[in-house]
Amino acid sequence: MIDTTPGEVGPGAALPDLAARLAAPFRTAGFTVEGVAAALGADVGAALDRGEPEPAARAVGEDTPLATLVRLFLLGEARPAADVAAALAPVGLDEAVDAGLLDRRDGAVVAALDLRPHADEHGSWWVVSDLELRPDEPDTAGDAAGRADRAREHVLGTGAASLSLARATVRRPVATLLDLGAGCGVQTLHASGHAAALTATDVSPRALTLARATFALSGIDAEVLAGPWWEPVAGRRFDQVVCNPPFVPGPPEIEHVYRDAGLGGDGASALLVSTLPGHLAPDGVGQLLASWLVTRPDVEAARAAGDPHDGWDARPRRWLAAAAEAAEPGGLDAWVVQRDVADPALHVGTWLRDAGVDPASPAGRARSARWLDFFAEHDVVAIGFGFVTLRRTAPGVGGTVVCEDMRQAHGDPLGPEVEAWLDRVAWLRGHDLLDEALVVPATTALERGYTPVAPEDGPDDGPEDGTDDGGWRRIGGTLVRLDGPQWRHDLDELGEALLAGCRGHLPLRDLCELLALAHGRDPEELTAAALPVVRELFLHGMVTPGTTP
Repeated sequence: MIDTTPGEVGPGAALPDLAARLAAPFRTAGFTVEGVAAALGADVGAALDRGEPEPAARAVGEDTPLATLVRLFLLGEARPAADVAAALAPVGLDEAVDAGLLDRRDGAVVAALDLRPHADEHGSWWVVSDLELRPDEPDTAGDAAGRADRAREHVLGTGAASLSLARATVRRPVATLLDLGAGCGVQTLHASGHAAALTATDVSPRALTLARATFALSGIDAEVLAGPWWEPVAGRRFDQVVCNPPFVPGPPEIEHVYRDAGLGGDGASALLVSTLPGHLAPDGVGQLLASWLVTRPDVEAARAAGDPHDGWDARPRRWLAAAAEAAEPGGLDAWVVQRDVADPALHVGTWLRDAGVDPASPAGRARSARWLDFFAEHDVVAIGFGFVTLRRTAPGVGGTVVCEDMRQAHGDPLGPEVEAWLDRVAWLRGHDLLDEALVVPATTALERGYTPVAPEDGPDDGPEDGTDDGGWRRIGGTLVRLDGPQWRHDLDELGEALLAGCRGHLPLRDLCELLALAHGRDPEELTAAALPVVRELFLHGMVTPGTTP
């Protein structure tokens, strides 16, 4: 997302106008998510998603406009010009070629851009982006410089990262929403169902042309602005900001603008997290994907301090300190969720393959060496990846900052859980948990673990020693959330007993006092120990007040 000048002329300026006229023939042909799914069937559709086109070619046939469009855009086939012209009518084939959507090759027609139906539960659209990068294809045209420029300016479509952000985004109605670094506009499409006014920005002219085409084809009205970072919206604030930035940590260089910010390390994530709250309206929410470097000094400092995060959150917390200043005079709620962590070698190999580069090739080894040298110079031992949610509270309202791991499997979409977390944080500001009668919801279960009693322990060891009549010794209990993030919390016997009493009748304070008396414990000490545990369970949706927030 630094300012660049593309080395080639991108899709024609006529592409958005052409795209607006393609919606009607696409709908007539059934070239929509529902139409394609009906034509292919579930099994064949799954095969196509795995990159296996032949079953789809057999299922879709040859002779219909839908077959032509599926083969042309989804299977990457060259199709007879007459068939393509019929599928696009009344839009002219020459118009589509001149606009850069299609190309002529050996008497047939091929797609020059990736165009495919896309939908969620709130809307159905089409996405226009660049064709998949294939660096291994031979340079038959002798245009190595042009290929390098195209790779640098490559605009992704509906990739895994953009879809994960879309599924994690809060979908409450808002007046204004900014998609910062919009690329071809995927996040804007998903936001169109809940945001009244949409703004999409990007530094890449090519990306903005494709975004305009995506919006025109999908019937989306959005303000589209050019420029790096916050420059296009300087001085403006939004009710919601979403951002899928070039978050991949690496050397300070740009090989692909969708991946590399040119800032070095985790500079893009640092810049965005630390400045985003300054562009939010009061109670506005910002959500982005981010990566962070985990350095050896931070790990060692965390271990010395007994920090359970093991140092991965050190850098995000520094960014959040700056973000809190940017939020003033409001406060800052922040939830940083680490979804994955990789060692430097795995990180480098993953992103080389993502760009179509074989790490074992000479070029791949040279790039690997450059990246690994950079990480070694900065004492990087791991790279974390996850979601960052920020809310700018009203002036004078303090915030809550939580950094935690969510590397376990979780139910999609994550957006409703983010929304619920924000609600729980806001609820806690106006309530004292100790005064609340709490309940354990039906979506929570208690797992208990046992090991067999050793023969030498004898038959007289009974339940008071942690065994049952079947000869098993209890080793612990775990509270499990059965939906959403599927959180897990280990509990001791006192914790289990406390939660067993959470039936919505007695305040937590009274339960702690009764439990202390029953077990010969000091009530104040037990209450002080229990409160942070219950608070974390509350934030994870594993205990709720009698009236759910």
